[in-house]
Amino acid sequence: MSRRELREQIFKLLFRVEFNSLEDMPEQEELFFEQEDAAQGKDADYISDKYNKICQILSEIDELLNEKAEGWNTARMSKVDLTILRLAVYEIKYDDAVPTSVAINEAVELAKKFGQNASSGFVNGILAKFA
Repeated sequence: MSRRELREQIFKLLFRVEFNSLEDMPEQEELFFEQEDAAQGKDADYISDKYNKICQILSEIDELLNEKAEGWNTARMSKVDLTILRLAVYEIKYDDAVPTSVAINEAVELAKKFGQNASSGFVNGILAKFA
């Protein structure tokens, strides 16, 4: 699986956080891998590892987003945009293997694919403040 495909899988799994409590997420993670059927072996380990690292610092990531997003807060953002931003902020701030420009570009691509018409611009504008 390519890095882009792995990132998309992480996004899909992380999106479930918006609809389930963190206590329910281990079960949701298990269901995700059963349903997606795409990630196996090393890919599944990579997705699970990165997803779990993001969940461990989710409140910290949300604080960073609330500081940088002028006129917005995480409670007002669309669930898709928020999930994309959480993943990208994690990659920018905590994942040294992903260059900032790549994290931003990939987040914009996810926003184009899964978000609304204005999502890519919104995501790009917020992430530019982290660059």
